[in-house]
Amino acid sequence: MNSLALRLATPDAGHALLDSGDGEKLERFGPVVLARPEPQAMWPRRDEALWQTATARYEGADEDRPGRWHGQTDPFDVTIGKATMVCRLTANWHVGLFPEQRPHWDAARDAIAGLPRPRVLNLFGYTGAASLILAAEGAEVTHVDASKKAIAWGKECQAASGLNDAPIRWICDDASKFAAREVRRGRTYHAVLLDPPKFGRGPKSEVWSLFESLPPLLTDVAALLAPDARLVILTAYAIRASALAIGRTLAQTLPPGAIEMGELALEDSSGGRLPTSMYAEWQP
Repeated sequence: MNSLALRLATPDAGHALLDSGDGEKLERFGPVVLARPEPQAMWPRRDEALWQTATARYEGADEDRPGRWHGQTDPFDVTIGKATMVCRLTANWHVGLFPEQRPHWDAARDAIAGLPRPRVLNLFGYTGAASLILAAEGAEVTHVDASKKAIAWGKECQAASGLNDAPIRWICDDASKFAAREVRRGRTYHAVLLDPPKFGRGPKSEVWSLFESLPPLLTDVAALLAPDARLVILTAYAIRASALAIGRTLAQTLPPGAIEMGELALEDSSGGRLPTSMYAEWQP
């Protein structure tokens, strides 16, 4: 395993981190500027005047209750590559898109380039940004998420992207159960993306706990890799662990290969970096 790496999502037309600090982040999503909580932003804000440009702000959250959005609440579109994501302000301050994962989407796109009909499995796929971006590049994508709402949201983004004919299977299922069934069916994939929560429940109240559920899931992922598989990427948010831990887990459950591990971060125009999550990547 190599030393820890840093993958940066830099500002582009679809998204930009404008500033961060004092427990918040200020971001531009397409035409909309949002201020929302970010506990890791422990430093002072850089440009107080910028914060006055916020279209909407999430306020009032504490340990006992959620906050609420103030300002614009209408859905808005964000273009990421060939995908158009329909974003909206949710009760837990998310918007249906995690732009810090753009380096992962680029890595997956590059990894499957040249394969005639690459098969991609996107587990815990949420609203489907990765699924749409890779399907637009010609991949056959199997998108799995336990939330019916997320699946419906993903299909809405598929329509907005003009990709209704793209080969995407939208599956509402528990990721572990689905992967185990795919192993029994003998299916294989060229790339697998995993973005699991720390805790979660499947559509039939299946319990997901990352520390207990991830290793057996990765054992099934190893069995699902095609002989010419190109990539596995695992992203982990808000857990008491290190990128070294998830990197070693990948190394000891997947076939021999090159393991990269590290952090994802957003970079603003001044070069300031806001860490968001950790990741580990396998390549043969």
